[in-house]
Amino acid sequence: MFAGAPSLLTDHYELTMISAALRDGTAHRRSVFEVFARRLPVGRRYGVVAGTGRLLELLAAFRFHPDEVAFLRDRGVVDEQTAAWLADYRFQGDLDGYAEGELFFPGSPIMTVSGTFAECVVLETLILSVLNHDCAIAAAAARMVTAARGRPLIEMGSRRAHEEAAVASARAAYLAGFASTSNLAAGLRYGIPTAGTAAHAFTLLHDDEKAAFASQVAALGEQTTLLVDTYDISQGIRNAIAVAGPGLRAVRIDSGDLSVLAAQSRALLDELGAPDVKIVVSGDLDEYAIAALAAEPVDVYGAGTAVVTGSGAPTAGLVYKLVEVDGRPVVKRSENKATIGGRKTAYRRHKPTGTAVEEIVLAQQATPPAQPGDRLLQRPFVRGGELVADLPTLADSRAHLRDCLITIPWEGLKLSAGDPAVHVTVTTTGPRA
Repeated sequence: MFAGAPSLLTDHYELTMISAALRDGTAHRRSVFEVFARRLPVGRRYGVVAGTGRLLELLAAFRFHPDEVAFLRDRGVVDEQTAAWLADYRFQGDLDGYAEGELFFPGSPIMTVSGTFAECVVLETLILSVLNHDCAIAAAAARMVTAARGRPLIEMGSRRAHEEAAVASARAAYLAGFASTSNLAAGLRYGIPTAGTAAHAFTLLHDDEKAAFASQVAALGEQTTLLVDTYDISQGIRNAIAVAGPGLRAVRIDSGDLSVLAAQSRALLDELGAPDVKIVVSGDLDEYAIAALAAEPVDVYGAGTAVVTGSGAPTAGLVYKLVEVDGRPVVKRSENKATIGGRKTAYRRHKPTGTAVEEIVLAQQATPPAQPGDRLLQRPFVRGGELVADLPTLADSRAHLRDCLITIPWEGLKLSAGDPAVHVTVTTTGPRA
C-alpha cells in the first residue's frame, strides 16, 4: 500500500497565503471551501465523483516532515512562523461531499471542506489533483461501460500513464464498471480483479507461433488467452486451436479492422469446432470505437490509452473556492468565473419512476424542502480531522454509480454532445455574483 501522502503536493501560492494570513491573524478564521465544476468537458452529459477513497487515505497521512519544512525554510518559501505551523500541521476540520460513484453536473458542490482558512487552503492542490484526475478517468470509463452494453472491459492503460496515475486510473475504471485491470499494483492495493495476455514479444521470442502458444498453454493451461495477430490472424487462430483445443478460453486481436476481423474470427472459430472460445479485442479503443463494435461478435474489450487519459478530457475541470468566512458568504465576481457565496446543500429530485429530473442546490440554507423522491447528495467523510466510521468501500461506490446511471434520462447516456443529463438549480438567499 502506498503509505506516504505527498505533503509537498502544495503549491507555492498556498504557502504564500498562509504566511501572510498567519502574520495578519486571518489564518484562523473559520472558512468553508467547495469543490465544483463550472462546466463539463465538451461532449459530456454527466460527471462521475471518483477518487474520494484515495483522497481520504492521503488526507489522514498528510503531514509536513522535518526535511520538507527545512527545504521550504532554506529556499525562503516560508518564514519561521509558517515553518513552525507546518511542522505541527494536521487537518482538524470537517469534510463532506457527494458519495464516491455519485454523478455530478455543472455547479454541483461535490466536496465541502470546513476549518480554519490555513488548514483548508493548504489542501487545495492535493484535493484537486486527486479528484480532477480520478473523476476524469471514471467519467470516460463509465461511457465505455455504457457503450459495451454489458460486455466486460479490461483496463490496460498502465504503459500510457505515470506509474501512480496508472494505479489510480485502474481504480477509477473499476469504480466505473470495468471488470478487471492488467495493473497488478491496483489489484494488490484495491482488490481489483486482474487479467492479461502475453504480448507480441513473446510470440516473436519463439521459433514459430505454435511454439509460443504451446509454451503459454503449458504454463497457464487451456483457460488462457492467446494473442493471434502477430503474423496472420486466420492462421494464428488455427494455430491456437491446434495447440490448445476447443477448450481455449479466448483469442485476442489487437490490430486491424476490428469489426471485420471479429466477424471473420467468430466464423473461423465456429468452423474449427470452438464455438465457446471468446474473442477479446483491443487497440486504441475508446467509447466510440466500442459502440461501433456493438453488433459484432466481440466478447471482451481491452481499453488502454483512451481510458487512462480520460478519452480526450484528462481533467474534470474542478475548482476549489472559498465560499464562507466566519459564517459570512463570500463571492468571487471575476467575469466568467463568478461564484455563489455560502455553504451549499444539494439534493436530487426524481420522478415517481425513479428518473432524475433536477438537482437543487441551496446556498446558506441547512435543510432542503423535502419532496417525495428527493435524495440528499452530501454525506460526512471527516469530523474534527477524523474519518467517520461508515465510509463506503470501493465495491459500495461501484454499485452506487451503477444505480445512479440507471436514474438519469436515457438521452443522458448518449455519446453525442448535448446538455447535461440533469439541470442544476441554485437557490440563494445571500450575495450572488
